[in-house]
Amino acid sequence: SNSPNGADPNTAVIVHLQQQEPGWSKRWRSALLAATPGALIIPISVAGTWFWPFERAIDPTNFALRMERVLKSVPFIDGHNDFSWLLHVELHNKIYDGSFDPNERLLGYTDITRRQQGKMGGQFRSVHVHCDATQNYFEDRSWVVRDTLEQIDIAKRFWYPGVFTYCETPACARAPYVRGKIESMLEIEGGHQLGGSIAAVRQAYALRIRYITPTHNCGNAWATSASTVAAGVFDKELTVFGHSYVREMNRLGMMIDLSHVSHATMRDVLSITQTLVIFSYSGAYSVTSHLRSVPDDGLRNLHRNGGIVMAVIVNRFLNMEDPSAQYVRLDALVTIHDIADHIWHLAEVVGWEHVGIRSDFKGMPFTPSGFEGVSKYPNLIELVMARGATDEKIHGLVGDNIIRVWGNIQRRGEEIRAEGRKPVEEEREGRVWHRGYKSSPYMYRRTRERAAEEGWGQPNQSSVAGVSTTRLLKRRSTY
Repeated sequence: SNSPNGADPNTAVIVHLQQQEPGWSKRWRSALLAATPGALIIPISVAGTWFWPFERAIDPTNFALRMERVLKSVPFIDGHNDFSWLLHVELHNKIYDGSFDPNERLLGYTDITRRQQGKMGGQFRSVHVHCDATQNYFEDRSWVVRDTLEQIDIAKRFWYPGVFTYCETPACARAPYVRGKIESMLEIEGGHQLGGSIAAVRQAYALRIRYITPTHNCGNAWATSASTVAAGVFDKELTVFGHSYVREMNRLGMMIDLSHVSHATMRDVLSITQTLVIFSYSGAYSVTSHLRSVPDDGLRNLHRNGGIVMAVIVNRFLNMEDPSAQYVRLDALVTIHDIADHIWHLAEVVGWEHVGIRSDFKGMPFTPSGFEGVSKYPNLIELVMARGATDEKIHGLVGDNIIRVWGNIQRRGEEIRAEGRKPVEEEREGRVWHRGYKSSPYMYRRTRERAAEEGWGQPNQSSVAGVSTTRLLKRRSTY
């Protein structure tokens, strides 16, 4: 049996209420009368399936109907989708010129129709820019911050009436779902996208970004990435400046996502954070020993922290032994069952109230067999139910857990600010600051003396010195 209690759901006692819809008092009486000694031994794993005082009882093995009922009350929230990146790369941020129809069937894994088929209630839209190899801790010129702002812009503009609604607080995460809309939230997938600036973190929050992954596939001024360690570089853990970053994220009430960081960075953050944390898409290291996965000690620390780990759906993180996971499409060995394996192990170690789901659609060249796009979420939910998960556990898995964690982090941030905590002003050691000019009207004498001593130069407009007013007027008259 796949049931965690060793019971076979197929042999469970099923309580059938009368066909005519009874009043609430009769419904309760029917349920109580059904609690015979035989009914009382129904396995805990399926008890929640039939004991709904205000709904008709259903067959606990009817996973499709159980899934439908769960998703009527809880919005299914995908913790990460890269669709905004596709709008940026393929359409160059242009969605109004008539070449883009949001309602058409698109290639890849995501479009509006398949979102609706997948019964999606909410989605964190990733703002993602690749690591820039030319950066040297963000002192070199780079296009990364510019492209990040452009993706925030396109993500905000992609709100189609009747389909999407914008959500920036956990309090709004349920209401739009009741009206049949998909809530959309924003997140930044790599700290390198903010130029190593804590001030930029605050501005990202003002732009409605609600979680940030400290690193993507490159280390930065704050932390070490898992990919850096995988490439053979020593794990430098969370930097001194990274501690300041964590404090400011806590103060803002902003979610810290540890999915891409190194294991040492992960442990460091969990040891100092004053709020809950999230892993927006991570597997279980005990199931697949990929450095992007969370080891069991990290999961136990997460349980003590109270946060959430959202199961990954990327082939090479699910099953490293599958050749199709390495970008070459051979016989698909990674399947939807591998996803369920990771979910089950995560839940066994950290607890069902700390597990969620994230797709990373776009961020993978291939998908597990049986999970070919956002329309397949119901299939995954039914599979987890078939393995023995109760409806209560599924409520948490699909949406309740992330909403709870998000709300907890927001409230803790409010408490920290109410205590009088000021915005963090620390900067990375060794940062190069731009200088002013020798003749600027500085506030302090020491600055003037330094400017003169170091020869800070003069502003560009001094290059027009010596050009007479007559010559300027004569030149202007020729245009």
